[in-house]
Amino acid sequence: MKVTVSRKAHFNAAHRLYRPDWTEEHNDAVFGKCNNPNFHGHNYELIVSVTGEVDPDTGYVIDMKELKDIIYAEVEEAFDHKNLNMDVPEFKDLNPTAENIVVVIWNKVRKCISSDKDLEVVLYETPRNFVTYKGK
Repeated sequence: MKVTVSRKAHFNAAHRLYRPDWTEEHNDAVFGKCNNPNFHGHNYELIVSVTGEVDPDTGYVIDMKELKDIIYAEVEEAFDHKNLNMDVPEFKDLNPTAENIVVVIWNKVRKCISSDKDLEVVLYETPRNFVTYKGK
């Protein structure tokens, strides 16, 4: 019997979408306001879901306290109130689009979750814009 459990989290972060190898004109044409040289911010909402067999001894797929602690250590501590371009090493050479952010988060959380469990991460950049990543 496989069950999915989910935990919500939140972080605030600034970023700028641009490619240093492109001209400012080309960056503006592709990324628009998101290319603001002074950056811009979002109130990100995150849903991390773990799917697996229910442990017959505990009744858990994963202890929710453990999942909470993983999300805090791997995501909230690393991203909250940060400039993603400047403060988060994963984005040194990676454009911090929502698509790239969700994959980075998935990779950070994945290493902390047992390999016999499936992982899905949903990242809301705005209440209407969100991305989902389930792994390769």
